[in-house]
Amino acid sequence: MAETHEGGCLCGSVRYRVTGDPVLAAACHCKLCQRRTGSAFGISVYFEDTKVEFTSGSLKPYKYRSDESARWVKTEFCDNCGTSVTWTAEFAPGNRGIAGGTLDDPDWVHIDRHVWTRSAHHWMVFPPDVGIFRTTSLK
Repeated sequence: MAETHEGGCLCGSVRYRVTGDPVLAAACHCKLCQRRTGSAFGISVYFEDTKVEFTSGSLKPYKYRSDESARWVKTEFCDNCGTSVTWTAEFAPGNRGIAGGTLDDPDWVHIDRHVWTRSAHHWMVFPPDVGIFRTTSLK
């Protein structure tokens, strides 16, 4: 039986459940993730759409189109506290990104790559045992 993990936003209004292993888990240093999180990078944990279930709360969408690739990303955040919880992206059809920090227990996620490192802060030190990609690597 596949493992399930739960998570939610800061105020607790939005709650979700994910089933099984992620399709991809990465630290993303792109400018969108930096601004979406207000931090140096975002932890992106992708699951098949069918493996993500929202159990409470409502999300407000914001659709962003990259000025570099012209692809869209639709982020969704809690309409009460503003926590960025999830997103879908043109480059990953059939999958849903979950903000790693919203998982109740994020320690089970294994980050095996850092992507868009060309946008990483100059002080960033990458772990020696992960893939490092100047732009992206979805596989």
